[in-house]
This record gives sequence, C-alpha cells and structure tokens, in this order.
Amino acid sequence: MSHRPLGIFTSLALSTAIAITPAAANPTARTDVALEWYDVTASTISTAGAPTQVTNNRTWAIGWLAATRALLHKPAATRDYQDAALAGAVHETLVTLIPARAAQLDQALATTLARIPDGSAESTGLAEGRRQAKAVLTSRTGDGLDPASVNAPFTPPPAAPGIWQPTPPANSPATQYGNRVAKPFLLRSANQYRPGPPPALGSARYNRDLTEVRTVGSAGSTTRTQAQTDTAVFWLGSSYVLYTEPVRVALTETTGKSPADRAKLVALFHVAAVDTQIATSDTKYAYLRWRPVTAIRAGGDATWTPHHTTPAHPDYPSGHTTYSGSAEQVLTTLVGPRTAKPYTIGSPSAPGVTRTYTTWRKLTEENVDARVWSGIHTRTADTTGVTLGRQVAANTLREANRLLR
Repeated sequence: MSHRPLGIFTSLALSTAIAITPAAANPTARTDVALEWYDVTASTISTAGAPTQVTNNRTWAIGWLAATRALLHKPAATRDYQDAALAGAVHETLVTLIPARAAQLDQALATTLARIPDGSAESTGLAEGRRQAKAVLTSRTGDGLDPASVNAPFTPPPAAPGIWQPTPPANSPATQYGNRVAKPFLLRSANQYRPGPPPALGSARYNRDLTEVRTVGSAGSTTRTQAQTDTAVFWLGSSYVLYTEPVRVALTETTGKSPADRAKLVALFHVAAVDTQIATSDTKYAYLRWRPVTAIRAGGDATWTPHHTTPAHPDYPSGHTTYSGSAEQVLTTLVGPRTAKPYTIGSPSAPGVTRTYTTWRKLTEENVDARVWSGIHTRTADTTGVTLGRQVAANTLREANRLLR
C-alpha cells in the first residue's frame, strides 16, 4: 500500500506556499520512491534546514549524488535494491546534516523499507546507499558552505562612484561573501566563467539600465503595470524555494527513465546550483558594482526608493537570474525544453497566487524582468546572470562523471 511519512506535504506547503502532490495517487500502484524521498528531502529542509540557500542546495546535492552512485553501483539490480539504496542514501545524508529531524526521517525510512521484502536486495541496497552517503559527506567536509562561512564578514571599501555600499533602509552588512572561496563540486575555480565587467559608468548601456530601473522599479512608479508588479512580487522570494516544485515536476516527467537517471537529475540540478552560487559571489565581489538605489540617489534623486528592499550584496550579476539560468540549463538538457503538460507553481511571497507554465525558459524570462521591476537590479546584471548560470550548469553536465565514479 502506498504510504508517506505523516506531515511531509503539509509542512512543505505551509512553509513554501507550494503544493506538493502525493508520490503515488493510485493506491494500487507501487510507490515511486524517488518522488517519496524528494518530498522527504524538501520537507526536512523546509522545516529544519540551514538559513543559507546554498547550504540547503548542498544538502540536496550530497544526498542525491550519493543515491545516484548507489544506483549506478548495480545498474541491473532489482527494484527492491534500487528503492532501498535511494532511501538509504538520502536518509543517511539528512540525518547527518539535519539531526533535529532524525525521528521523522527514521519513520520515513521505516515506511519505505516496510514495503520491501526482507532479503539481500533490501539489505545490500540500504548498505550501499549509506556507504555512498558517508563517502560523499566525507568528501565535502570543510567545503566552506556552512552558514557561518557563507556569510563571512566583508568590509566594503570607501564610498566611491560605482562601488557597492550597504543599502537602505537597514544598511545591513554584506552577505554571501564567503561563497567565493567555498569548494565547488565541479568548477575548476570560482572565477572559471567570470563574465567581463559591468557597463562603464556613464556609458549608453549604463544610462539606459539605470533609467529603466528608476522609472519602472521605484516604489511609487506610475509606469509599472499591475502585471509587472505581480511578476515582481511572485519571484521575490528564495530561488531555492521557488524552484522546488518545478524540479519535482521534472522528476515526475522522467518516470520512464532509470532510477539512476532520475536521481542524477535531482543531484545535478543542485550541484549546478551550488557551483552557480559560488561563481555568482565571485563575480559580485570581484566587481563590487553598486546597487540601483545607491546609484540613483548619488545621481541626485535622494529620496528614490525601490519597490522591494534591496538585498545586501552587490548588483552584478543577479543571483536570482544566475540560479534560474542554471536551473533552465539542467532541466532543458535532461528533461527537454517543454513539459508534457502544463504545471502550476505557487510563491511564498504571493500567498494564494499560482502561475502555470509549459517551459522552463519562461521562468527565467520572468526572473529577469522581476528583478528590474522590483527596483533592485539593472537589466544587464540580470541578463549577465542568466548567461553565467547557464555556463556553470553546462559545465556541471559535461563534467558530471567526475562525481559519479
């Protein structure tokens, strides 16, 4: 009988405003363990995960990379082995990294194993999953992706034209400075795909970017339409949260593929997300480009205020759009550019609102616009971010076998 640990879907929906559908809607069908443990992972992180986005992507990457390796270890194994191996790998990772949820995770594992007949397939699969999880965890020890390292202190240079300074209203210290020296999964270095510098101050492109943000991204804009405002609000929140449901949709679309390929989809999505965030911080702190609010106020409009509060790190490139570019590249390559049927997602920053899509690229396009319409990024920072994310993700896909051996 299909069964999932109590509260997984409820807690995720409450914390992210994204509805998760049960892993097996047909009670007579064999439970899809990949979907089941996808939901367990999402719920565990939403309930007790790290306060830093990249740390949570790291948790996903470790658990699902371990699951992929366990499944590849015996590619012709029975379904019983495969189910036990995947559950064992993800469970071992989560109880190690998020021990506060150990009781709930143990119950989830017991539920999965109760459906598998006792025997060597179950025991060897479980053991291999745990073994691979321990190996990947060991390989990532001290990688600099814990919250304290991610948000290492940064002292900005003296105020000067074009140079980032803490932004109003809180003028908070910079965040994500430590990402740039964290250990990537597959990048050779954090600056491997570092883009060229942002437009020169006073250049035609710089002026065009700033004029657009000043006009359509201000709190009191009279030119921003309601549809543009709605898009800005919808995509305001954490990229990790906003992409949790699209990745689940992609996993559902791959039910005809092998268990190893499905686990690899989840693993590589998050490996690429981690490497992309490392590359993003490298570029942000290499160029230290000021945010629109600083630039516009320095230009004489001393009371200009963005529609949404500016995050505490430099403008170039946009982290939201590097994430969406990376996500689009992985999902398009491994699943295809379009979904078999439309999918609907919600947003924690727009409670009760949903949007329906048939492609992954549309998510990227909306992210680019949203950050301008929020008044917190220039369009060049957004489009450059998309390119950087796609490049890093393409590297992840090319070099993936280095992680799977």
